[in-house]
Amino acid sequence: MKKSIYTLFLFLIAGGLFAQSMKDFPVSEEWLEKIEALAPSETRIDASVKNILVFSQHTGFYHWTIPHNDELLKILAKKTGAFEITIARDIDTFEKENLKQYDAVVLNNSNPSGPDRDLFADLLKKNSSLDEARIAVLASQYETNLMEYVEKGGGLFIMHGAITVQNNSQRFSSMVGGSFDYHPRQQEMHLKEVDPAHPLVQAFEGKGFVHTDEPYFFKNAYFDYNFRPLLYIEADKLEGVRGEVSNNTIYVAWIKRYGNGRVFYSSPSHNAQSMDQPELLQFFLDGLQYVVGDLPADDSPMKQ
Repeated sequence: MKKSIYTLFLFLIAGGLFAQSMKDFPVSEEWLEKIEALAPSETRIDASVKNILVFSQHTGFYHWTIPHNDELLKILAKKTGAFEITIARDIDTFEKENLKQYDAVVLNNSNPSGPDRDLFADLLKKNSSLDEARIAVLASQYETNLMEYVEKGGGLFIMHGAITVQNNSQRFSSMVGGSFDYHPRQQEMHLKEVDPAHPLVQAFEGKGFVHTDEPYFFKNAYFDYNFRPLLYIEADKLEGVRGEVSNNTIYVAWIKRYGNGRVFYSSPSHNAQSMDQPELLQFFLDGLQYVVGDLPADDSPMKQ
């Protein structure tokens, strides 16, 4: 009897830990048809067609939704006629001359491996026979190329785990608004608008967004709050938070300027099931229009 009770106890614990995790599934014709039906057909602002580069390579944790994000972005481009999408996975994507062809770059869950968390160095190690010293020099150059691209007016749209691309780089953290720290287990969360009147969150109509995802916590430049926050979660509503949190409000989506360029970050994007809600698709579309400079929005840093 005692053994049965103990087994049941372990089962309940396991159920609590994993019940919220969403099951992965492949991209299928049925799923594509569903997303195409849910996706918005018009942009908020009429503008010329923009060229978008989507970088969908990783060297660390693989987010199974990477191909779903690729297809979603292609659907948004096709249905609205607002964008031309190019999917890329090679490091020469970040050569200066190549970047000049595009109005914005999307980093699609481009997670590097730990502990260095340097995607460019990882890709060079994986695809070349260069020594460590040369790799360090070239990796730094690719990081500079991307940062200068944004500074000179390019857009940068970062999806979920791609905030880790150069996670230990303070200068990259300053450009994108922060670095990844950790996340508790997946769980249902109610994301709320910081300012329901802001044009980048109009999709949620003042009701926020409820979905199951990893609640991200951030570090480094995040605590400078040098961005305009869009969505937030409340730490005291989450399970598995590490230690005491100094600010109960955790921002999980924001926009910011970097030089003449624009940056959009969205933590929501871990599970393709979240795309079943058309509000999120509209949010992504609006974010794309913001980073290419078509959708005006207040991107001044928040007041402390």
